[in-house]
Amino acid sequence: MPLQAPSAEDFIARYSAPDACAADLLCDSHDPDAVAFSVIEADLSSEDITYGELRERSERGAAALAELGVGPHDAVATLMGKSADLVVMLLAIWRRGAVHVPLFTAFAWPAIEMRLTSSKAKAVITDADQREKIQDTSAAVIVVGENAAAPDHALTPLLAAQRPGIPAEAIGRDGTLVLIFTSGTTGSPKGVPVPLRALASFRQYIELGLDVSEDDVFWNAADPGWAYGLYYGILGPLAAGRRSLLLHAGFSPELSFDVLERFGVTNFAAAPTVYRTMRLKSESGVRNIRLRRASSAGEPLTPEVITWAEETFGIPVRDHYGQTEHGMMIVNAWHDTVRDDLRPGSMGRPLPGWCCAVLQDSSDETAAAGEMGRVAVEVAGSPLMWFAGYKDAPEKTAERFSPDGRWYLTGDAGKVDEDGNFFFSSRDDDVIIMAGYRIGPFDVESILASHPSVQECAVIGAPDELRGEVLEAYIVLTEGTTGTADLTVQLQKLVKTQFAAHAYPRQIHFVDDLPKTPSGKLQRYVLRRQRALGR
Repeated sequence: MPLQAPSAEDFIARYSAPDACAADLLCDSHDPDAVAFSVIEADLSSEDITYGELRERSERGAAALAELGVGPHDAVATLMGKSADLVVMLLAIWRRGAVHVPLFTAFAWPAIEMRLTSSKAKAVITDADQREKIQDTSAAVIVVGENAAAPDHALTPLLAAQRPGIPAEAIGRDGTLVLIFTSGTTGSPKGVPVPLRALASFRQYIELGLDVSEDDVFWNAADPGWAYGLYYGILGPLAAGRRSLLLHAGFSPELSFDVLERFGVTNFAAAPTVYRTMRLKSESGVRNIRLRRASSAGEPLTPEVITWAEETFGIPVRDHYGQTEHGMMIVNAWHDTVRDDLRPGSMGRPLPGWCCAVLQDSSDETAAAGEMGRVAVEVAGSPLMWFAGYKDAPEKTAERFSPDGRWYLTGDAGKVDEDGNFFFSSRDDDVIIMAGYRIGPFDVESILASHPSVQECAVIGAPDELRGEVLEAYIVLTEGTTGTADLTVQLQKLVKTQFAAHAYPRQIHFVDDLPKTPSGKLQRYVLRRQRALGR
């Protein structure tokens, strides 16, 4: 029988019922004896948790939230690492019909406070080692563990005092499942309400984009405090009923290799930073790693990472593109029915259920093949599109759509070739225009990153009286390397010879680190601002 791709229409129908219930779709409808998550500790010990156990424990969690006054549509935040308690309490939140507000554990109080205030959170669940960050809030504070000082609530006895069996609340297709905030790559974070019907999009990517099969050992290394980890490390696998790994430990390349080997991971997804760091720490010894799929998202992959993966894992890393506002939509898909040969530098093609285009800069008309423009989603032609607007931000929402509402504008620049492959260039405001030439900084960064002395880099436009803008590069060197005039010349020559003679960085600054969001995305606008201030 020919292989059939999962149907976007079937997924849409499943998650679009007016009486849809998240707890049923994500947990209760699955085999209670099937393993939902394997939680791995730093010493590589692990605990499996089944769907049946998740149901019983999350029912107790939902009853506990109800006792604390949390009702349907109330917001509940989590400041937690990847653990069984996190998954239990997420399902408890959704079982109660409440809204989950993810808080990244690297946040300081100002970032936490902004999200708690904006969401009007009724409760916040926190790991004990994160509790001291929460300074002043009207929300009930639940501390993971057995002990908590009043007026806080300790999670373990709170759950033990409850009985399972609380009915799950239905919120319907448009009910809000998550209120997640953008990473602030180009400005202040904005609240993105994620409706229950977004599960159709998340599942489509899990099954088509990542090709997570029933037999896979799947590990998404991204943090669930951010979109990729939450959408595709927790929500997507739960929707599809797939077993997933959660590493309850800080990242290290050595530990990542150990997990891949010890647990027989066959399907791996991570941010480019993870792959780059693993590449730097690759061991010469042969590892028994059995990956059949490797994927990346968050920022474009540079070519040397793909080459390294083929040499190390026997397969390339496939680059995927999406945003907090809509999840993954343009991908180098892995599923056999939609997989194409990799094109160097391409972020792939739209998944079924998405209609995407590159628009001309001066209008809402589509650009010609190879012409740089604005990456956009045709709203009516994309049944998996779920983003309707930011929370309490109508002006910011209006900026995201064309005046007639036909197009959602990603804010990213790119181009598409004659075969329909999309190529990311940069955020719109990162594009460098030099003497009439539009230069995407990623193109230059890819070349610079290929030099063995370069660990990571960022390229921005700097004002120039003659050319309008010229390129400047900020480079973090590999350990033991020193920035010299000779190295500067080498790097400039590399760009001239491998990209374009006019597009080399006129100045190169060797720095200790680069400004990034907590999720690891490069903030070029911070470099531009620091340069303008003479720092």
